[in-house]
Amino acid sequence: MAKLDLRVRLVGRVLARTSVARKSEEQILSDQQRTIKHNPVLDWVLGGVASGVKLKDDTAAGAEGRIPVRVYRPKDAVGPLPLVVLIHGGGWTVGNLDIYDSLASTIARDARAVVVSLEYRLAPTHPWPAAAEDCYAALLEVAARADEWEADAGRLAVVGDSAGGNLAAVLTLMSRDRSGPAIAFQGLIYPATDMTLGSPSIEENANAPILTKEDVLRYGSLYVPNLEDRSNPYASPLLALDHTGLPPALIQVAEHDPIRDDGLRYADALRKAGVPVRVTTYVGMPHGYLAFPRLCRSAPQALAELCVELRRQLTPATVR
Repeated sequence: MAKLDLRVRLVGRVLARTSVARKSEEQILSDQQRTIKHNPVLDWVLGGVASGVKLKDDTAAGAEGRIPVRVYRPKDAVGPLPLVVLIHGGGWTVGNLDIYDSLASTIARDARAVVVSLEYRLAPTHPWPAAAEDCYAALLEVAARADEWEADAGRLAVVGDSAGGNLAAVLTLMSRDRSGPAIAFQGLIYPATDMTLGSPSIEENANAPILTKEDVLRYGSLYVPNLEDRSNPYASPLLALDHTGLPPALIQVAEHDPIRDDGLRYADALRKAGVPVRVTTYVGMPHGYLAFPRLCRSAPQALAELCVELRRQLTPATVR
């Protein structure tokens, strides 16, 4: 494997001090109550809001009540744009709209799309399938309200990273199994697709920076505490008996990632079902690299690849 950059190793050392594997449930719940707002340091690390994009806070249906959403649209856009539903990562236990402003706004600007970012209920208070059902309920309403945001629900994509990649993949299964809405494309960024932990990379990269095997085990126990539930395809989309009829996919994985093979194995499963898939392994990168665009050298390239693929997949054939 390619050598890790010094900057990546340093980020890993800093984040190791706050590893979820070392936290009690009480500490995790306390962390969820903290509000992380924009500031110069956070914006330098995470990227901040992309220029030329307007934001609007709103709500959408969850499975058991309204959930926060944030809508992003290029300021200079005219007419209906493709609709992208973005689902944040964080091991199903952390994450919020502010932290994902950079990713969401950059996709809106560079993919020329309306992006709706979701804030679902978090484990351990709300274990599986709360997050998945929240995201599906929100997807239904967001698609139905597309006209309100000058978006085209006929050009609908789902995008997510890590736990969000898991949920994005699950949404494609739910939408297929529950007769809609139709999803045209899925962008899965280092997704978790096998909650039964069947990927060899978990051992190969057990001590990787940013995400370790211990972290993977802890996140899994918090989100899907019942071992029998982990084989359910709405928890582990890789384990679905049938992957036919799912939308084309871009799957981006990191070489130094315990769940790297979750993404690679899912790509193989989609291909076997006849689903078009593009896979990119970013060498020398750890899990979560896209969250640090100024510290991880491959982050800008990966984000550009995602935006190009979104534009290609969501542009009507008549104007290509």
